[in-house]
Amino acid sequence: FNDDDSPKVSRSISSSGSARNATLSVWVKRGALGTDQYLFSGGVAASNHLVDLCFKDDDTLRYRLIYNNTTYGLLRTDAKFRDTGAWMHIVINMDTTQGTAADRTSMYVNGTKVTSFSTSDRPNQNSTFTVNNNTVNGQRKSIGRNEDSSGDHFDGYMAEVVWIDGSTLAASSFGEFNEDSPNIWQPVDVSGLTFGTHGFYLDFEASDNLGNDANGGTDLTESGLAAIDQKTDTCTNNFATMNPLVKGNTALTFSEANLKLTSGGGWGHAVGNIGVAYGKWYWEVDEINANNNAFFGICNENNIGHLDNDSTPYSEDGLMLWFYDGRRTIDGTDSEGEYSGWGTTHGFALDLDSSPRTIKFYKDGSLEATENLTSNFPAGEFVFPIFMGSASSNTASVEFNFGNPVTALASGNNDANGYGSFEFSPPSGYIAICSKNLGSDGG
Repeated sequence: FNDDDSPKVSRSISSSGSARNATLSVWVKRGALGTDQYLFSGGVAASNHLVDLCFKDDDTLRYRLIYNNTTYGLLRTDAKFRDTGAWMHIVINMDTTQGTAADRTSMYVNGTKVTSFSTSDRPNQNSTFTVNNNTVNGQRKSIGRNEDSSGDHFDGYMAEVVWIDGSTLAASSFGEFNEDSPNIWQPVDVSGLTFGTHGFYLDFEASDNLGNDANGGTDLTESGLAAIDQKTDTCTNNFATMNPLVKGNTALTFSEANLKLTSGGGWGHAVGNIGVAYGKWYWEVDEINANNNAFFGICNENNIGHLDNDSTPYSEDGLMLWFYDGRRTIDGTDSEGEYSGWGTTHGFALDLDSSPRTIKFYKDGSLEATENLTSNFPAGEFVFPIFMGSASSNTASVEFNFGNPVTALASGNNDANGYGSFEFSPPSGYIAICSKNLGSDGG
């Protein structure tokens, strides 16, 4: 869901369901931070009958019930959710028949019930909500935007979106802790659940119909979404993106769920949000508009904090970068004109198992250069992909592909383990930076 495209998936209803019991389950990976972004909104803004779930502009999570312009149920977390590198699971359930107020609405994050809120107001016993009620004209449910203002679109990834009409279910109906890694919360098969009159299940498996109700009900209608928006980055295989929390003195613009970076007006930088310490890794960068003011390459973990240098941020140790004219800089030392300039798609193959360890630079599928990592990349330290640009008012815009491309590829190529999709085939033995590749072939 790229918020610049005003994405949403929505459906109007034509009959009435439960007015007292419902459950929402959604897996998300955040993109942009610091703005109101709605995951779910159901109701009719004109009549002020709403149920919604959103990230607020302070990055807290809020759930709200409104009836006749009066808020009668509100949960807002103390916790702030700013991790753009991980998937999270959110469950909201409602049962207004409960005698104990705290049991009438509950929130779960990654399988754990949230008990600490900055605001905690529950609805009165047996109060009703209209989210499943067609007696209110214009009633609809939307995934990814705010029905109240027709805006505040979500930015990031979603998977496994479930709405249950008529049942109040705990998080354990949608996920479980991993048997071998008990701190990892993972999705379970939800196809056997009872979805109710207006329930639905969005698995996003059909790229030509992203609003398909996998439960067999009436499909939702998608807007601002296209087939390319179906991603390989999911709650069962998390791919690297770039980290908007590490961006230098001059901020970059992050979009396309933190895979497209745009700079201008001074040096800014960004690093990947998954570091690797061993293994053989491959990724690609597409030059959209570099304007002679961008570097790509790698950085070691100890030098990330040294990059806030607006004049020559590339002059630090622990950096290996490729410049637009073919020049590369290693630990702050330039080597002029040894390689030809950029092409369209630039590949990077990082080998942290060889002796010496190496990084290979590819231009449009052809090997351009191989460099040995220096002593400023000590064994055992994490290495991160990095981008820098630009030194002037010129705009530099690029797209990273860690196996999860932003735009359609001329030819899709998986890594050696069958993961990811790249413009060019990764070199033999090199794999995508994603969670299913961590720990087995690399880490």
